[in-house]
Amino acid sequence: MAATHHTDATRMLDSRGYAGPTIHNTNPLHLLETPVRDRITESYFWKEQCFALNAATLCDKASSLTYIGGTYGQQKPTPFLCLLFKLLQLLPEKEIIMLYLQQKEFKYLTALAAFYVRLTFDTTEVFKVLEPLLGDWRKLRRRTREGGWRLDYMDQFVDDLLVKDRVCATSLRKLPNRMILEDLGHLEVRVSPLGEEIEEIDQDDDEVVQLNGNGHAQVINGESNDLSD
Repeated sequence: MAATHHTDATRMLDSRGYAGPTIHNTNPLHLLETPVRDRITESYFWKEQCFALNAATLCDKASSLTYIGGTYGQQKPTPFLCLLFKLLQLLPEKEIIMLYLQQKEFKYLTALAAFYVRLTFDTTEVFKVLEPLLGDWRKLRRRTREGGWRLDYMDQFVDDLLVKDRVCATSLRKLPNRMILEDLGHLEVRVSPLGEEIEEIDQDDDEVVQLNGNGHAQVINGESNDLSD
């Protein structure tokens, strides 16, 4: 049965004659790079734990995650990345993804849904759906590329999704500057949840607070530092 599961993934990855649903005009599984896809489909977790998952049972599996991350050690994929790949194979309805995202009990399920949103939703939706999570300060464990561990936070992870071009061993399509979308009327001006704290900063200090191009607060002390660290 696991061999059939592997064959199904391989068939979807074959771009020759692919006639299934697309995301951003491409096979959704191709949103992950070829070496990463290969390592996922050859991994134990994919073969043994992702078999026969559907949108409901994947939710159960994701609820048991204990860390985020991409690949580590000898490029071994994390369960987090394998389940992202499974979501790209299943392509659940947006309503289901929003349920994953908005539930409060399982923070790694929220992080997984946020990652999927960043990869698959339209640009304006990405900002509208993810920016509320910039006020979510739950702690996350991250597996580093070296195989160690690092403390992260939900707001920092989401900020990375919005401003970086690579997260968790995955290249992200470039988002336009948020202020451009504001000028076009696609987004309302964002008010930082740190606004009151920023006003209280002693301006006699050397600290200068500014908003970056996506409206996210930064403190400048000779160099930029993200306030969510």
